[in-house]
Amino acid sequence: MRGELAAAMSGATGLLAADRLCIACVDLLHVDGAAISLILDGESRGTFGSSGESSRRVDDFQFTFGEGPCIDAIATGRPVLVAELGHPHDPRWPAFTAAAVADGVRAVFALPTTIAAANIGVLDLFCTERGPLSPDSLAGGLLAADLAALPLLDLMNADVDWEAESVAQGSDGWSELASLQRVEVYQATGMLIGQLDIDATEALARLRAYAFAVGRTASEVAWDIVERRLVLDDDARWRRPTSGEQGS
Repeated sequence: MRGELAAAMSGATGLLAADRLCIACVDLLHVDGAAISLILDGESRGTFGSSGESSRRVDDFQFTFGEGPCIDAIATGRPVLVAELGHPHDPRWPAFTAAAVADGVRAVFALPTTIAAANIGVLDLFCTERGPLSPDSLAGGLLAADLAALPLLDLMNADVDWEAESVAQGSDGWSELASLQRVEVYQATGMLIGQLDIDATEALARLRAYAFAVGRTASEVAWDIVERRLVLDDDARWRRPTSGEQGS
């Protein structure tokens, strides 16, 4: 199994290798989707690799709501295996669960990626039917989570200032960073900081709260802010910009 998973990434690095690994997980592990989340300083920084747009969207729900198996896997450093998402006796992650189930996900398996005792990412496996992974699929998933460290290290070794409010195009690592689903979230947060004179924590909280209220992902809302289709007033009401504001 390890050889087949590794072969899927052969000749590729960074995002391409991550995408290929996720696709191989779907082909080899009898799951319906896979995504790799990059984690820095205990915080999800983006979806770095996925088997498709639907998997990327489900992974983004965890960032939007600040909860989910990926978050718990990072906190504990152990796999989080959920064979029946939304079970009535499992009250975990109510917001994430509702959104994921609405998107057709019925089981989630979050497998941490660790280097030198540091959790740097999570491989999420999604299934559209309830039920546990088979022993072979779980073993293969753990191998895939180990292999996910390679494309994540490609990104982390790039010359990217993760603390900067924005990253200039053309800098080393830009093409990889631009692939992350949440770059627009940090851009939108920076715009809210300037517009509303609030700190980064409050700006991100407002963005997430709106996304939660309207049933969208933080990334989708962030694009509306960045492209000036939505404006957050200082009283927390959202409005569409006027034609004059759109051109400014």
